[in-house]
Amino acid sequence: MPLAILAAAIGLSAPMAEAGDFATFTPLGFSDDGSVFAFEEFGVEDGSGFPYSNIFFIDTERDAFLDETPFRVRQEDENATISSARGLAVGEALPLIQDYNLLAHPGWLAAFNPVTEEVAGDSQTIRYRSHPNLSPVGTLSLETFALDPISACAAVTPDARGFRLAYTDPEGETRTIHEDSRIPTSRNCPTDYRLGGVMTYGGGGANAVHVALITVLSQGFEGPDGRWIAVPFRP
Repeated sequence: MPLAILAAAIGLSAPMAEAGDFATFTPLGFSDDGSVFAFEEFGVEDGSGFPYSNIFFIDTERDAFLDETPFRVRQEDENATISSARGLAVGEALPLIQDYNLLAHPGWLAAFNPVTEEVAGDSQTIRYRSHPNLSPVGTLSLETFALDPISACAAVTPDARGFRLAYTDPEGETRTIHEDSRIPTSRNCPTDYRLGGVMTYGGGGANAVHVALITVLSQGFEGPDGRWIAVPFRP
């Protein structure tokens, strides 16, 4: 697929930078068997004003990045645009996007809870259907707890946080699908988390996979920053 067509497919844009830096989330799709999910986050760094784009490929069976990924582009030029950063990142990621035929399997954005939305009640719980065919409702719940920060963050965020994620199936059975035992260095210095949404793929089939979307909050140069992580699980 030509780069120009793919760029249009993921919706290149160039919003203005403001205090704080909350990355925009864009799903890129699943492999045919659901074993791979990819997404992009992009934005403009607070402080520097540099545009960036990060493209992640998640092995949904191992809950790990694919080898040689993610692809990270950061243009150290205040005059550079988000469009150019995204185009460079797509150029690096394009072979894998094509190999896994991701754009042919978009899945469903089954629920979305952005930081800009005011939510009445519990903002860390999402109830959703895995498919628009009025499938049964499942529930994701997130809670945070104190963890030791990585050494580079000890003086910056001594009150670092980890998170625990639980899924309650339509029959009412609840299980923990993720619980931090340490803070990965890829999260930098997290101070909080927000349950941002859910991607689903495969309906009720044998290869069905759900992906919890988590916004990682940290202290930026001009205000709070937000980045995205994805936690895959089988319902």
